[in-house]
Amino acid sequence: MGPARGTGKEVTAECLCIGDELLIGQTLDTNSAWMGQELGLSGIRPVLTRIVGDDKEVILEALRTARADIVLMTGGLGPTKDDITKRTLCEFFGTRLVRNAEAEACVISLFTKMGRKAHEVKPADLAQAMLPESCTMLPNKLGTASGMWFERDGRVYVSMPGVPYEMMGIMQNSVLPRLRDLFHPPTIVHRTLQTTGMGETLLAERLEEWENNLAMEGIHLAYLPSPGLVKLRVSTYAGADPTEAVARVDRQVALLYGLIPELIYGEGRQQLEEVIGGQLKELGQTLALAESCTGGYLSHLITSIPGSSAYYIGGVVSYANAVKMEELGIASDMLELNGAVSRPVAERMAEGVRKALKSDWAIATTGVAGPDGGTAEMPVGTVWIAVAGPNGVTSSKGVFMGTRDLVIRRSAIAALNMLRKELIPVRATAAE
Repeated sequence: MGPARGTGKEVTAECLCIGDELLIGQTLDTNSAWMGQELGLSGIRPVLTRIVGDDKEVILEALRTARADIVLMTGGLGPTKDDITKRTLCEFFGTRLVRNAEAEACVISLFTKMGRKAHEVKPADLAQAMLPESCTMLPNKLGTASGMWFERDGRVYVSMPGVPYEMMGIMQNSVLPRLRDLFHPPTIVHRTLQTTGMGETLLAERLEEWENNLAMEGIHLAYLPSPGLVKLRVSTYAGADPTEAVARVDRQVALLYGLIPELIYGEGRQQLEEVIGGQLKELGQTLALAESCTGGYLSHLITSIPGSSAYYIGGVVSYANAVKMEELGIASDMLELNGAVSRPVAERMAEGVRKALKSDWAIATTGVAGPDGGTAEMPVGTVWIAVAGPNGVTSSKGVFMGTRDLVIRRSAIAALNMLRKELIPVRATAAE
């Protein structure tokens, strides 16, 4: 059965992720999760995800048994012999590989931007311009493998690179706009609130009564958790009156702001470090960091935001006690009496780096990231965080679960959130 083009009826999609590295766990499949989210926000319902190896017969069988209106494929488009997707697509669609002039121009343009002359582009790279004759080429501005669009028997097939940022670029610039124009899926109105400071389960308990009333408004709530953060997506189908749908979503979001004001830090794709940076810039104030267990990860988050030099002065990664003493002015007897992972040391770290770098604000982290080093009194994941500012220093202890990487990530998010809370009254005063 073919797609419901232009009717506003449900449109379905499935993802086919190709690559032996995905099957053996050498590479994690993040593509299907991202595509599923973007499809859902476009009014297209994902119904199936399949992961297959670089095996022609297995890929052909997956294509033959596809039942969704749209089949989105990723992977197997590289220039090496193990990348067989293009040849397999030629067999499935009964076509052949031919040189695509537009694709070749894109490949040459990409390399010339990198400083290579046109005649220096290698044959293996130019071979990426060989595409199935029956496809519509989809430009890839971030790599050499073009996307490919096919239509047969009322179904759309799209093949894209497996490299996530390349796939995302092609999806956003070409695939999603084409799919919306072709299928006219139902319009979805949504707003996504970014929260931190409470886990998904506790958050759901707190919002239970409010959430139970959403169905009467035709509103759907999705919890989208990640380490230290939970996104709340409030959405509805627009129907014949998009303005009314927007008003319904806005009403529920306003209620959410009233229910959990201390947990919401932004909307859409805003990052916590981006929000805090904007607030510091707005206040004309500066930040310094003293990191032990986070090992510079906090600095990485802060400096990942363009324009962070306007408010971020710098930091000290005081991993060893000697650095804590020499650079941050912590007395040796304080370390001996309390231990490096303690409230007094965290607070002194924050005060020390604030004084040394002459910043308005400072954050300090010290803890046991693991997997070793924990004790019964101080298990792995124990982290002390301190924030020093114009009115003194505050501190808090957290015990963060997970691997070493997760402990570091969650500690950094908690530290940023502590600073965010400290900035709330300062911003309120400045606004008066």
